[in-house]
Amino acid sequence: MAKQTNTRTRILDIAESAILSKDFDATSIEEIVAAAEITKGGFFYHFPDKSALARALIERYIEAEDQLFDDLFNRAQDLNDDPLHMVLIALKLMAEMLEDMPNGHPGCLIATSAYQDRLFDPIVRDLNRNALLSWRKRFRTALNAIVEAYPPRDKVDLDDLADMFTAIVEGGIILQKALNDPTAMARQIMLLRSYLRLMFSPSVH
Repeated sequence: MAKQTNTRTRILDIAESAILSKDFDATSIEEIVAAAEITKGGFFYHFPDKSALARALIERYIEAEDQLFDDLFNRAQDLNDDPLHMVLIALKLMAEMLEDMPNGHPGCLIATSAYQDRLFDPIVRDLNRNALLSWRKRFRTALNAIVEAYPPRDKVDLDDLADMFTAIVEGGIILQKALNDPTAMARQIMLLRSYLRLMFSPSVH
């Protein structure tokens, strides 16, 4: 059983690296099989088709991202339980983590599969949608707590503001890849941090 688990994980690791490098469409089962040093039968034992592979990759990616956000927000809350300062600290921690990645963030499987959703069945598209809605809910919950303590200084839709985090992360990935600038995403996160501070910090007279 352990060997089967290791083979499945190796297939997922190889596939994820290839897909983030050149997308789903350009990644073949044959190259994954060759890199994993298994037979096609060994591949199909774990994944009946490419859609099954995509589902497993996205589910694993969502789980890892959720754990990452849990860790960041828990660390931030340990440092400061004020709702605004907690979020500002979490964003700072995330930016620092990204700056420590020498080649920048490797990419997002949610975005990659969304760009090519014609390749996948409705289950994969639903996974993507639910992941985005889950992230919206996470950040909306944090924003709700902020608004209770710090009324916004301008009219803002909190769902849109929660989605802004995802938009900046995905846009930051595009910037770092297109400009070959590994720190672009971290700087965008820090700009979001500044925006939130300006939006919710009380006016000083």
